[in-house]
Amino acid sequence: EVQLVESGGGMVQPGGSLRLSCTASGFTFSSYDMNWVRQAPGKGPEWVSAINSGGGTTYYADSVKGRFTISRDNAKDTLYLQMNSLKPEDTALYYCARGLRALVITRRNDWGQGTQVTVSS
Repeated sequence: EVQLVESGGGMVQPGGSLRLSCTASGFTFSSYDMNWVRQAPGKGPEWVSAINSGGGTTYYADSVKGRFTISRDNAKDTLYLQMNSLKPEDTALYYCARGLRALVITRRNDWGQGTQVTVSS
């Protein structure tokens, strides 16, 4: 059974930082591209970032470029998202998702359960 378990969310003030983690099991983690997707209250899901299976290539949405960094440790089956200079508009439920970034938004079964990030003063 594929499992993706996110952690590291919380409440932070604007300008602060958080590091999200996603631990994977039930599949060969190192064979899959991985993503972070977020969904704010009352809005549709938004793709945030992707990393290829080997970890050498990364992609970012314009809204987070320069502030967020995606990485992975294939030896630990873990995906990370370092989030710096957080803004109130980054408030959302953040999901770890496996697969191609072009398709991941439509494949809800390949997402974890999410971790809440709230940016507020």
